[in-house]
Amino acid sequence: MNSDYKNGPPEIRLATDADLEEIFQVDPTTQMEKHRTEIIRRGVENGTCYIAYSDIVHGYAILEYTFFEMGFVSLLVIHPDQRRSGLGSALIRHLESICRTRKIFTSTNQSNLPMQALLSKLGYERSGIIHGLDEGDPELIFRKELNQPNP
Repeated sequence: MNSDYKNGPPEIRLATDADLEEIFQVDPTTQMEKHRTEIIRRGVENGTCYIAYSDIVHGYAILEYTFFEMGFVSLLVIHPDQRRSGLGSALIRHLESICRTRKIFTSTNQSNLPMQALLSKLGYERSGIIHGLDEGDPELIFRKELNQPNP
């Protein structure tokens, strides 16, 4: 991880309403797509949104169980200044450690090579493809078998 954090390495915890504005600052898509802010608000409200923070929020991820009742990482966003610092790996590993199902899934666009590399490094395998979500940029589905579901 990046070693220049003011108050030590970031911690991971459930997001609260008080974190929303900082989460929106981390994710530039929220400035362009109101729908994204609603997804994040719903994640915080439902207790499915986790943040990596130290003195400020550096990234967030949402773990849901709406994908065939399996754990599904629907969003993973790291502030651009903190990418490739280990935060994405830390957030995904945290979600794996709390996932209630034997398998965990996620997806990313075919054009998102950094996310594909991260998933490969963490032991995820390609599981499928969905055409038509983003025109000309198919969504790739990834999965990982977990040792056992968590309570």
